[in-house]
Amino acid sequence: MAEFQLKYADPSGQVHSQVAHGTSALELRERYTQQGFLVYSVKVRTAGINLSGDISLTGRRKKLNLEKFLIFNQQFVTLIRAGLPILKSLDLLAERLTDPKLTPYINSVRDEVRKGVLLSEAFRQQGLFPKIYVTSVMAGEKSGSLVEVLERFITYQKLALAVRKKVLVALMYPSVLIVLVILLMVFLVTYVVPSFASLYASMSAQLPTVTVYLIAIGAAARTWFVFWAGGVAGAIALFSWWSRKEASQELLDRVKIKVPLFGDIWIKYQVAQFSRVLSTLLTGGIPLIQGLDTAADSLGTPLLRKTLANAGRMVREGQPLSASLAATGVFPALSVDMIEVGESTGALPAMLTSVAEFYEDDVNTKMTAVLSLIEPAIMIFMGIFVAFVLIALYLPIFSLADTIR
Repeated sequence: MAEFQLKYADPSGQVHSQVAHGTSALELRERYTQQGFLVYSVKVRTAGINLSGDISLTGRRKKLNLEKFLIFNQQFVTLIRAGLPILKSLDLLAERLTDPKLTPYINSVRDEVRKGVLLSEAFRQQGLFPKIYVTSVMAGEKSGSLVEVLERFITYQKLALAVRKKVLVALMYPSVLIVLVILLMVFLVTYVVPSFASLYASMSAQLPTVTVYLIAIGAAARTWFVFWAGGVAGAIALFSWWSRKEASQELLDRVKIKVPLFGDIWIKYQVAQFSRVLSTLLTGGIPLIQGLDTAADSLGTPLLRKTLANAGRMVREGQPLSASLAATGVFPALSVDMIEVGESTGALPAMLTSVAEFYEDDVNTKMTAVLSLIEPAIMIFMGIFVAFVLIALYLPIFSLADTIR
């Protein structure tokens, strides 16, 4: 019998993780389901390596095109609602996917379902699909409302993509401006300044102090440009390697929170995403503990994952969700108060949706306000720098003109 890493929830909602023995993942899942447990995942233990995880054997993380996956789910829901069996729906969609990269995974899901594997387990085995999706499908299977659960996931995904696009579009123009400013500075210092330096050297002119310093900087930048560029590229590569570590990402998250203006926007964006995911899961019938675990994984920020893990432990011990989140010191006070009201009135999923909508609007408003200040600041900085370079370069010409007179 093989060894499996089993994760399941008991009837009280408490999540357990243990090593179990069974002939197959399907047999083990059915055994624990018959005992009244909600099985969350069954993973084969092979020398400590999870072959069905998010990391492939090549070490590269598989990426899912969420927009095209959303189209697949819309078509999938339409076919199921029309009365087609799940297996037949997968057969039809596997031949008509808008994303060719998704085809082998859907084919694999279809083959697993044909063998008798649960749909949620078949999706989980691919190591590609989001945890919230797998959990939602599992809830739909348990409750017999797969279509409704998938429709909630589609609604959530549309809103999440819309918010993400708004943020990216808002950041695009300032990013282009910053790149142009850097390119202009490099051009002036490495090309324009050395050209003027050659002119003044041929004239044996007496140069002002500011011009001497600027020419020295330009000459050094031009001479050592390759080394400077290599150093910057090396620093970026080193930072990229360092930032992949879990501890480094948590440290960066703590730095982000403390950055004026942007720190507040960042944490509110994460709270909105967490609230949206948890509301979707709770509405689909997922227990609170399991929903917290899945919502934490969906954030992708180590600091908040650790924070929510601590909150989950407090909830297991009998503490309310609002008190557990307040104890972390990370969640805004208003979000905690709103969640507390949702708990006391028995309308937690609806209140979490309200929290998500409130903070999404707040993030959008503050991003617009901050970027409206950043863009003029970049233009002013660029103007001051160009004016400084021009004045420093043309001062000797004015001095020579006075001498000639």
